[in-house]
Amino acid sequence: MSHTAALILLAIGLAIVAGLGAYAATLWREVRRRRAFREEELRRAHENCLENLELVASALMQQQVDITEGAWRCKTLLDILDPSLVERPEFQAFGEVHGRTRHLHTHSARQALTPKERFREDRERLGVEDEMREAVLEAAAAVLRFRRDWPGSLH
Repeated sequence: MSHTAALILLAIGLAIVAGLGAYAATLWREVRRRRAFREEELRRAHENCLENLELVASALMQQQVDITEGAWRCKTLLDILDPSLVERPEFQAFGEVHGRTRHLHTHSARQALTPKERFREDRERLGVEDEMREAVLEAAAAVLRFRRDWPGSLH
């Protein structure tokens, strides 16, 4: 192989390597951009969840929402943030109310019940609410503290 042919092949090889390097750099920038977008999206989702959680907990504390409904909403929002949060001792009341009332009918299924069945379910729900009221209100206060200390309170 001649010296000129070797130089031409070396130049072609360097051009290919430079082109692939530029393409790799472009892909890496795109990966970083997408990662930043995903992190921002997650941050915004957490912020929205926390705002809703604070609103529901405040409504519970001010008795503007039923104990059962507030506990269900708080449990759902905590699950969205991190499913292990409901297992924390200060938030377990939400999970307990949910567990004890999830079999009760809601919305159109409730409307389909006879008045006697609705009365029976209402009595059962009110019994759980009476029993769990203080624990749920304490959990709501813990939610407000959790929100105030976010994100340090997450772990």
